[in-house]
Amino acid sequence: MARKVFIAATGQDCGKTTTSLSLIHLALKKYRRVGFIKPVGPKPSPYKDFWVDKDAALVAKVFGLEDDIRLMSPVVVQPGDTRKVIDGIVTREQLEQQLIKACKELEERCDFLIIEGAGHSGVGSVLGLSNARVARLLNAPVLIVSGGGIGHVIDDVSMNLALYKMEGAEVRIIMPNKLIAEKRARTLEYMDKAFAQENFIVHGGFNYSPILAGPTLQHVAELFDVSLRANQEQARHIIKHIQLAAASTEKVVEILRNSTLLLVNSSRSELLVMLATLHHIPEYAEKLSGVLISGANPIAKLTQQVLDDSQLPFMRTEQFTSTVFHTVTRDVSKITADDHEKISLVKSLAEQELDFDLIDSQLG
Repeated sequence: MARKVFIAATGQDCGKTTTSLSLIHLALKKYRRVGFIKPVGPKPSPYKDFWVDKDAALVAKVFGLEDDIRLMSPVVVQPGDTRKVIDGIVTREQLEQQLIKACKELEERCDFLIIEGAGHSGVGSVLGLSNARVARLLNAPVLIVSGGGIGHVIDDVSMNLALYKMEGAEVRIIMPNKLIAEKRARTLEYMDKAFAQENFIVHGGFNYSPILAGPTLQHVAELFDVSLRANQEQARHIIKHIQLAAASTEKVVEILRNSTLLLVNSSRSELLVMLATLHHIPEYAEKLSGVLISGANPIAKLTQQVLDDSQLPFMRTEQFTSTVFHTVTRDVSKITADDHEKISLVKSLAEQELDFDLIDSQLG
């Protein structure tokens, strides 16, 4: 029977999937057969002729686990499913049996199994399958990924712990993640003190990385559902800075930072032409990852021709520039299977910053 761990979180965007990828990578150095399951999948994605959760599809592709994909995503939540459960059309017992059966089969095939939850501890409660309940049903020790602060993180962890305790699921590890490097030791020290009376350890996760946090141009294009004029290498390039072109043309060019996505209103013809020209110069090609052109006004015909003839990656949306800026700066980029640079970095950082033997020792 496989050793296993349930990867939970105090909320969205803590780095739960990144942690799962890291643990699979590290487990493969110690165990021959490593598996993954997302028991309740709230993000349905088509896979061949059926549906799976996006995270299950990601892990399957990255680690070559496609043969197990049906088992890796046993309950995929489609629109309307919550009403079916509440109305009794689909019973909670049916869903429980689906995920228990899939997990049991993977346990028999694997030496080590990563079980990834969905969001905070209460997500899935409407189905009778909160993360805390699923962890208990699968009899899996829990690792909770949290944010990287002190006060609010301790509050968040305490609130989530209450449900795991109520359900009888055993939390073994708290992993503060996205830590500020200069504050890492201090943060972990205070987390240790705050939970000194609990039966789990505090183990630091990743330090905050702008590369892991940054989106690719392709991700931004998908975010706005627009086409991207770029080659494959440009589309996968990671954006480190997002700047709004609100100043004069000369000033905008002067303050460009490395790997910038520049948001430009469609009426700024002089700036667009300048950017298309400068992109031929290596110094500016490094600074300017691409341009997101926004606004209802059409792009001038000659300006559009200059853009089309240039090698400058760009995309176009008719949304208001203010709306676009708000959307793209609030978005948290999720890793996809095509984000090879990010995935390589995750594996490398995992080897440097995570102690897998310590984590593994807490799961017995």
